[in-house]
Amino acid sequence: FLHAFRDVVVLPDASVSTREYIVHPGAVMVVPILVGGDGDIEVVLERQFRYPVGTVMLEFPAGKLDPGESPLHCAKRELQEETGFTALEWAYVGVVHPAIAYSTETIHVWFARKLAPGARHLDDGEFLDVITAKPDVLLQWCARGMVTDAKTLSGILWLQNVLNGTWTLDWQTAEELP
Repeated sequence: FLHAFRDVVVLPDASVSTREYIVHPGAVMVVPILVGGDGDIEVVLERQFRYPVGTVMLEFPAGKLDPGESPLHCAKRELQEETGFTALEWAYVGVVHPAIAYSTETIHVWFARKLAPGARHLDDGEFLDVITAKPDVLLQWCARGMVTDAKTLSGILWLQNVLNGTWTLDWQTAEELP
């Protein structure tokens, strides 16, 4: 699903150079929020081994867009497949470009709440653990270098600003979203 290219480009000083880059179909990331009976908030995370970096990573649920798939559909699918949760309300927050120096990849960032648990449906060869964490604990993990995934760090920035009231979300049911 990745395609590598090398283009010849003319630079602003009229010299010629090459640029190598990867065309990526795009992806989504979901920041799933659980609210306990006492009003305490936790987020749903995944812990999985990532072969290219050779380590177990802590991440928000995410996945690649299928051809012709909308970002919302992909977010709903990935959340359910990987965590078992479905959400009644969704908020779209924007796009992250995780590797602008060499990739066209965009990651559409969604928040999900009013979660209901269910069965997971992992892809063949996909192995991950689902965990929850309070936002302050997750921020401590980030400060200690336990979370290094760029998309997840971006999601934590959004989460922190939403929880402290600096940024707002436009929550809608899936049926209300375009």
